[in-house]
Amino acid sequence: MSEPIVFVLNGPNLNLLGKREPEIYGRETLSDIEAACRALARELGLAVDFRQSNCEGELVSWIQQARETASAIVINPAAYTHTSIAIMDALATCSFPVVEVHLSNIHRREPFRHHSYVSRVASAVIAGCGAHGYLLALRHIAHLLQKARG
Repeated sequence: MSEPIVFVLNGPNLNLLGKREPEIYGRETLSDIEAACRALARELGLAVDFRQSNCEGELVSWIQQARETASAIVINPAAYTHTSIAIMDALATCSFPVVEVHLSNIHRREPFRHHSYVSRVASAVIAGCGAHGYLLALRHIAHLLQKARG
């Protein structure tokens, strides 16, 4: 039996991690986060499909693709968190766990960041833990998948 696949999807500007506002988002790069996710996934018996896009439509297409091939999604929709009904609608069609991740605590930031369309359809939300939030999300997904297997 092959290992369950977890899509780890990242939204706009996350390709600039480590350079963009490190006082908010930290100094780790997206490549650093990807490497940590892949290492932990191996330990947990998961496979990771790690992607980033600045384009809303591409993220929606990946979510639709995940419906056919993945067992779960970890998503940091970045700015689309607060604006994208399309991403929310795509995630609502998923019959598996979806964990929303944010590097910063969006509830301690500007008021417009306090609302998340994605949270409406997410199984869990992790915010304010920096890059470690991705690892917490993978651990949570591994727990949920193991629980579902019995």
